[in-house]
Amino acid sequence: MRQKTLAFILTVALLGLGLGACKGGQTPAPTKAPASVEKTPLVVFAAGSLIIPFADLERAFEARYPDIDVQAEYHGSIQVMRHVTEIHEEIDVVATADAALIPMLMYASTVPETGEPYADWYIKFASNHLALAYTPQSKYASEIDADNWHEILARPDVKLGLSDPRFDASGYRTLMAFSLMENTLGRYDLFGPVFDGQFTFPVTSFRDDDLTTITVPEILETESDSHIVLRGGSIMLIALLESGDIDYAFEYESVIRQHGLEMLALPEKVNMGEADFESNYEAVQVDLDFQRFATVKPQFRGERIGYGITIPANAPHPDEATLFIAFLLSPEGRAIMEADYHPLFDPFPVDGYTNMPGSLQALCIPAEP
Repeated sequence: MRQKTLAFILTVALLGLGLGACKGGQTPAPTKAPASVEKTPLVVFAAGSLIIPFADLERAFEARYPDIDVQAEYHGSIQVMRHVTEIHEEIDVVATADAALIPMLMYASTVPETGEPYADWYIKFASNHLALAYTPQSKYASEIDADNWHEILARPDVKLGLSDPRFDASGYRTLMAFSLMENTLGRYDLFGPVFDGQFTFPVTSFRDDDLTTITVPEILETESDSHIVLRGGSIMLIALLESGDIDYAFEYESVIRQHGLEMLALPEKVNMGEADFESNYEAVQVDLDFQRFATVKPQFRGERIGYGITIPANAPHPDEATLFIAFLLSPEGRAIMEADYHPLFDPFPVDGYTNMPGSLQALCIPAEP
């Protein structure tokens, strides 16, 4: 009986719907689902130390511009450049932890289809400090301090993580830090105990009166019994620290704070983050013996850390790329970056000021020659 009652109610309801639809002699058209909006993909390649702040920036940017889909990839800074100039990928925004890489590799390389340089301007938008990261479980964590860190890192039972200086700015800055500490202390026996005998082809350091030159071989592999653990980028060392596979790694201060690691601050003459000590940083240089850079000799002179950003000449979406950079440089972008412990410059100096998009010029100043 209950089934018959339910069937009757259902029949009456359907009949009522049908009569309602016929009233007025027209049947309403079925409701259409809204068509999905085609979003513009914005491809961003950036240094690994920007992962967390740029992820937060991406969320805020896409909320402001819902028709743009940011597609970000992160690598060591030199590897970021190689995706542009050697692999010839079409990338909209390039951000590197060493602004000097942009003129070195993008100014000097041309787009195959047009012959124009990959870039002729860049903004130096952020700085940082190099520091030593570790955990409470790291060997000698209760003993290490600003005076003895170089001695502890030389101990054979201590595992030191090194980002590959052939691909990552943090890697060659780590090598620089030892030389700068030697200059600071007036002791020239700190580099060798940490790095000598650790690689199948040696990393060498040569000192003259005014400049120390550190040379990285084309093939960089650690010996089987090395106390150094080599990875392609500094961000890859974070998981090794957290798992206890390494004891220490040189990282950018922003990254250390983002991940809640223990941090040993380096002296101002060593951390490469202070404008007042630029002349100190210039006393060291790292040369890379790379066959792949046939037309460019990669030589990195010590200087204050400066992150660079630009739009490649073959970017598929330069207008959207300009919006992204403008958002990064805006007060909202600054607040996002600084909430992630990553300081921005104020003002933003630009190399190639007249070549950059006009809408960005108002946010920047020409770099001093």
